[in-house]
Amino acid sequence: MPDTAQMKLREAGLMTRLDQVIADAAGSMAAKQRGDGHWAFELEADVTISAEYIMLEHFLDDIDERVETDLADMIRSLQGAHGGWPLFYGGEANLSATVKAYLALRLVGDDAQAPHMRRAREVVLSLGGAEKSNVFTRYALALFGQVPWRAVPVMPVELMLLPKWFPVTVWRFSYWSRTVIVPLLVLAALKPRARNPRGVTLSELFRRPPFEIRNFHKGGGKNKFWAFFFLGLDRVLRVVEPYFPKGLRQRAITRAVDYFTERLNGEDGLGAIFPAMANVVMAMDAMGYDHDDARYATARRASKGLLVKGASDGKTFCQPCVSPVWDTALAAHALLETGADPARGAIPAATKWLRDLQVLDVVGDWAVQRPNVRPGGWAFQYRNDHFPDVDDTAVVGMLLDREKKPANAEANKEAIARAAEWIVGMQSTNGGWGSFDADNNKELLNNIPFADHGALLDQPTEDVTARCVSFLAQIGPRYGYGRDHPAACRGLEYLLHSQQEDGSWWGRWGTNYIYGTWSVLSALNIAGDDRSAPHIRRAVQWLLDAQRADGGWGEDGATYSPETRDLVKESTASQTAWALLGLMAAGEVHHPAVARGIEYLLDAPRGGDKWAEPWFTAVGFPRVFYLRYDGYSRFFPIHAMARYRNFMVSNSRDVAYGI
Repeated sequence: MPDTAQMKLREAGLMTRLDQVIADAAGSMAAKQRGDGHWAFELEADVTISAEYIMLEHFLDDIDERVETDLADMIRSLQGAHGGWPLFYGGEANLSATVKAYLALRLVGDDAQAPHMRRAREVVLSLGGAEKSNVFTRYALALFGQVPWRAVPVMPVELMLLPKWFPVTVWRFSYWSRTVIVPLLVLAALKPRARNPRGVTLSELFRRPPFEIRNFHKGGGKNKFWAFFFLGLDRVLRVVEPYFPKGLRQRAITRAVDYFTERLNGEDGLGAIFPAMANVVMAMDAMGYDHDDARYATARRASKGLLVKGASDGKTFCQPCVSPVWDTALAAHALLETGADPARGAIPAATKWLRDLQVLDVVGDWAVQRPNVRPGGWAFQYRNDHFPDVDDTAVVGMLLDREKKPANAEANKEAIARAAEWIVGMQSTNGGWGSFDADNNKELLNNIPFADHGALLDQPTEDVTARCVSFLAQIGPRYGYGRDHPAACRGLEYLLHSQQEDGSWWGRWGTNYIYGTWSVLSALNIAGDDRSAPHIRRAVQWLLDAQRADGGWGEDGATYSPETRDLVKESTASQTAWALLGLMAAGEVHHPAVARGIEYLLDAPRGGDKWAEPWFTAVGFPRVFYLRYDGYSRFFPIHAMARYRNFMVSNSRDVAYGI
């Protein structure tokens, strides 16, 4: 009997419409490919990054009035109806984000008595005052002389001198924390004061006199014993730190400078992330570097390089980083799925561009835990050779394996082999994979007072592990891997043990359980798991139950908090695409829910290759820092629709790829 969903599509003419939308969107996206073969879409965070850019300029007294006017306009435009600034679109007011936005606007000259500033101030005070803001915000306030240095945890620069095996050392932090913290250690040791040329003060944001504030944070961990232990240690260090030998301190500062100088990374910047770039510029300034010094000038240009004018709304903002490798790999996967004419020329150019960026000769920080592994990964950004990304490497590896152009076969084969070698070497002892480091999971560190953001570590996660398993299974015995390889077996075991009680999987880098569940179902599919197995059926049922009345799927950033775990405000194109890809990977291509999801994508507002999506569907750090990839509402819907169309045309339940 003909499948009812297929009959419905044919009778309604939706297959024809699907072909038209895929062709239009794929052509539009192919046209955005740059001349050298790559794609790069905007990456947006909350207002704190743009606020920090303004703060950097006022710390240095190096102010570009035009840029600051544009950034301030953007910050004002994102103030919520509640009066504060959220961490993601449609979110609740966040204290630390609101404090930074308020400070930035005061620095550019906004009157504290202006209506929008009064509303923001009321929010800050209602949430406990600026004294309750997070550690990074309080460091910023200390640099601007708004709170005493005793209001922040003690992080002595002498940490740089501790051996790598020591329980608390920068080498046990995540890459992003390490690159941000090392120059911050120098700042904390030197305690410079921002030039603050307009003499801005923020006493109105505090519920008690700022210089009575003392550090009281207990870290982001849950272990009360260690939280109190580290809080006690912080108090001891606060007393003894002034008596540390000056020679020892200078040695530690030199060690910190040596660390970040080696990793300055040209105009791509330290760690290729804005907070690290800003901190290293301020540290160099505090140490007396001449602003014409080549190292300082390059670092300063790197921070400026993240400014962008939004293509859709024209608003200037500062990106937290750029994502060209990720964007290029995912855009190329989507175009390959379409089989559209633009893909025939686009893919070889994209894969060549990617191959040229593979990190083969830089032994990065990851080697502290894996000293005997050869490099072979890709970074997330244009250049970040000391910090390649496991997730990007797996996705790029799968793309190279999919490309069938004979001229590139040998080059792709060599790149895939090195990538697989590095991926296997980066597996953690629990069977999972983190993003940048192996076994970066010392939960003890989340109890130190500095770690109130709870993002100090790069622990193995379900989504990254799923991508690694997908990669190894996809390249299979041809490269000496496949499902039966020990690394894949251990990865699959990790995934099975990490499934949630309701059948979903948590998403670390995408929002949230939809992202995690799609990622794992894709891995289980390419690994050949029985689709009738209970763990797959439970995941399918969770996705079906999560579908909304409009046919789409959505999930809010607040789902990372237990009390709002199931919060959904609106369906989105990218999350709908993930759900569809997950269901199809589980063999549900003919389920009516899938047809309804496709109809949602066909009907959703779209311009060319971009579906309208103001919501943030990605994550920097759960509950702390969220992201909106401009590319997500482009390539994921195209990918899902093309895969569905391909299934319907071939009437097959099989797919040969892990993404």
